[in-house]
Parts: sequence; C-alpha cells; structure tokens
Amino acid sequence: MRDARDDERAIRNLVARYCHAIAERDDAAWEATWAEDGEWLVLGASVRGREQILAHYRKLVAGVQWVVQVAHDGIVELKGDTALGRWLILELLQWAKGGGGTNVGRYRDTYVRGADGEWRFARRELLATYLGPPDLSASPVRPGEPEGPR
Repeated sequence: MRDARDDERAIRNLVARYCHAIAERDDAAWEATWAEDGEWLVLGASVRGREQILAHYRKLVAGVQWVVQVAHDGIVELKGDTALGRWLILELLQWAKGGGGTNVGRYRDTYVRGADGEWRFARRELLATYLGPPDLSASPVRPGEPEGPR
C-alpha cells in the first residue's frame, strides 16, 4: 500500500529526473516528465502540451554546449492525485559560441499522478531571479520585468 512518503519520494525523483535529463541532453527522458497536457511557463513564454513543450525546450537549448540544472530545497504538498511543489534552482551553462551563463530562480510546480501511477508535471513555472554571466554582474530580474537572456 502506498503512503504519502512514497508519493513525495516519487515527486522528488521526478524533479531529479528532469534535471538529469537536461544535463544528459536526453530529450525523451525530459519529455517523459511532462503530463500530456502540461503547461510550461518559462522566460516569458507559456507553452502547453508535451510536444509543444519539447519543441520550445529544444529552441532554448539549441545554442548551448552544455547545461547543468540543480534543484534543491524542495517543498512538496500532496493533495491526493495532485500535488504542489516549490524548488530553488541554480543552472550553469556554456554557450556553443563560447562564454557561460548562470540562471538562478524558483520553480512553482503542479504535479499530477497519471493513470499509470506515475507523477508528472502538470504545470511548471520558472520565476527567474538572475539570468546572466557567471560572475553575477548582470542586474537581477525584477518581478514584472520580462525574463530572458540579457
């Protein structure tokens, strides 16, 4: 019999699989973390549907040589077959044309348990705090400002 600890572990594993798929450039594994009708709010865009989310993700990482995203200090609130999550993230990347970038922010997530029993992202919103060079010399992102590379 499943209990709340099993569900919380499964959601934490979902977030870890998402991060590992980014670092390993495993598009199929990354896409599998999303519900079929999931919604991704990232860098000023709102994208709905697993296929559209994957296409948008591929556009975002097209100019990136490598990227590592670390999600930490996660808070998970279970609500039956749905759940809410909050995560702090740090992302380091190297552009294909040289140079690097650092992204700092927070994810606000909604998860859903599928008919197969697996947890997936129903909605994932990135709230950026900083997007810029690794030396943190860019201005922070202010609430209400458009997010995107600076």
